[in-house]
Amino acid sequence: MRTIIRRATAVAVAGVALTALAAGTADARAASGPWAGCPYGAVCVYPQNQDPAASPTDVFWSYGARNLSNQYGWHWVLNNQSGGAHARLCTGSGGAGCTYDMAAQNGVWADLTPINSITLDRP
Repeated sequence: MRTIIRRATAVAVAGVALTALAAGTADARAASGPWAGCPYGAVCVYPQNQDPAASPTDVFWSYGARNLSNQYGWHWVLNNQSGGAHARLCTGSGGAGCTYDMAAQNGVWADLTPINSITLDRP
């Protein structure tokens, strides 16, 4: 009887370990993939009042300032960059007057009416 209990315990422990390993691998893959249609490594702006975010209207890939045009009202902005890169929402053009700092793998529901540019900043 003790042998059966030991074997059952060993099988249960092995099953829990495999489940935890599989879950960790799935989490790692999810963190390096698209998020709400925003490709990994990019910062995305979604259409006005699109909630939940589904398909972006603007996708920014390279570091630096990006001026926005015709973006009014409430939008999702997702920072799907990696390695600690930040995105900032700025009231001036060319990345001047930044008011909101967004860490990698974060998003914000923001009124873009006063926002004129977004910066993508290296870690």
